Amino acid sequence: MSTETSFGSKRKVAIITGGSRGLGRSTVLNLAARGVASIFTYNSNRAEAEKVIGAVAEAGAEAVALQLDTGDTGRFDGFVQEVRQALSRLGAERFDYLVNNAGTSHHNGIEQTTEAELDMLYNVHFKGVFFLTQKLLPLINDGGRIVNVSSGLTRFAFPGSASYASMKGAVEVLTRYMAKELGPRRITANVVAPGAIATDFSGGMVRDNPDINARVAEATALGRAGVPEDVGPMIASLLSEDNRWVNAQRIEVSGGMLI
Repeated sequence: MSTETSFGSKRKVAIITGGSRGLGRSTVLNLAARGVASIFTYNSNRAEAEKVIGAVAEAGAEAVALQLDTGDTGRFDGFVQEVRQALSRLGAERFDYLVNNAGTSHHNGIEQTTEAELDMLYNVHFKGVFFLTQKLLPLINDGGRIVNVSSGLTRFAFPGSASYASMKGAVEVLTRYMAKELGPRRITANVVAPGAIATDFSGGMVRDNPDINARVAEATALGRAGVPEDVGPMIASLLSEDNRWVNAQRIEVSGGMLI
């Protein structure tokens, strides 16, 4: 396979967490369509990960799936070694793009949220993002790109989402600091904040509940709920050389939700 891609003269490699489903899967496939190889993580469903690998191969690219619970920082050193091995399989020593996408949903009011629930959200959505990025920085090429996935819920508020949205807000602040501190290495860092998307996230409530889907559509300027293919291509585009001067930005991808 040719190493020439729309991203530059040599084939690029991306790491995407949570790449076996939803927005992560769409990102992996859209990068594959642009000739970018991927190392993506999945939490437990190896069968879905294998389907993504097959779809990437059909697109003429390569992908490696690695199991990882992004809330378990004790696994990160071992994961980095697995990444080194995966890079070798892909004919690379380092990678170019990191997409911190993996996450879990949470719906509970402030008065009802338990300490265990808050700790879980913190471990996955902030601590995991912070330390996984830290562990992978020695392997990312200078001039690389980082995209952290946040949520429209950091801009608009829905009861029951305070804990989840607060962690995403912390990631948005962290992203600006990443951009500042990694600037000397010419590494950019940006946030992509999806609106309500019809996936299996939150038990598939936007996708499978007609009432919720309709309410989202009514609140969105473009008149429908989002789908993964509204977001994956955008992330792939943001990683490309076309957007090399976009840095430290929060980009909402919501079709104009609650404007």
